Amino acid sequence: MSGLLAILWVIYLGAEDPAGLIATLVIGITDGAMFALVALGYTMVYGIIELINFAHGDVFTLGGFLGLPLLGLFGITSGTKFAWVYVPILVFVFVLVMGLNGLVNITIERVAYRPLRNAPRLAPLITAIGMSFILEGAMYLWRGPVSLRFPNLLPDTVASRFTSPAGHFGLNSGSTAAPLIDIGVKDVAVVISTVVLVILLSVFINRTKLGKAMRATAQDRDAAQLMGIDINRTISATFFIGAALAGAGGMIWALYFNSIRFDLGFTTGLIAFTAAVLGGIGNIEGAALGGLLIGIIRALNERYLSASWSDVVIFGILIMVLVFRPTGLLGMRVPEK
Repeated sequence: MSGLLAILWVIYLGAEDPAGLIATLVIGITDGAMFALVALGYTMVYGIIELINFAHGDVFTLGGFLGLPLLGLFGITSGTKFAWVYVPILVFVFVLVMGLNGLVNITIERVAYRPLRNAPRLAPLITAIGMSFILEGAMYLWRGPVSLRFPNLLPDTVASRFTSPAGHFGLNSGSTAAPLIDIGVKDVAVVISTVVLVILLSVFINRTKLGKAMRATAQDRDAAQLMGIDINRTISATFFIGAALAGAGGMIWALYFNSIRFDLGFTTGLIAFTAAVLGGIGNIEGAALGGLLIGIIRALNERYLSASWSDVVIFGILIMVLVFRPTGLLGMRVPEK
């Protein structure tokens, strides 16, 4: 019933101001694409070792922190604007950041999580929270409490432009001006980047030998080990891939908003965790879907209701999902007996 009411509400808003609704949905999809990249890391790690890696949000922030000095090595500063000559450099830095982030996460898994693999579940959970604070503290000591300014390396050109009837959303009822709502190339680039990464991940999980080993480990770790699968290698690969996607998400976030802050990962990580739970934690497609839905819900709330209630709405959704549908929208992947 609540889902039907939400759909009817969105239809009503679209009838009142279709251009405004389209612009809001674009913002939601763009933000949701970034949340999805973080949610994928949560869901992959949980699917393998049933650990909620609360440090994952800070690994996401670390991607942006690593990207800024790497771009500086190529002479790209905070005042640099988009130019086609920078595209190969940006791609190279993206790949390098993903690799470095993956190595950091492998180290975290080896030092902090592996010794507690057979311990009661509370121990690795508390350790994950501790690793989150350690990463935040390290980034604070590295660059300080200020927001870091990122170069504007994504094009600012407009991909599409919509007009909205006068008199809506802050315009005086007597105004005859029709507000222009732009959809930028930057928004399109973010969404396309996320879609490509998710497709590559899906192909890797379903088509490669290591991906099959990861799925087997997620289904039954002991049976996979008996069949000759190197469990430690598989789990390390899972942490590497999850952190690589989070690093890409951190770079995309910093390039999109042109800033990043040491404590960004706390809130972003919790939102991405909610997205993973909403879609079905342990389910790759569910994490991507959950990220998009959370982004859209957040954007609609901030435009039509109140931005101060965004966190309340998002975590209210988390509570309702855990109470009424703990397996999420697409269901949790469980072993077939």
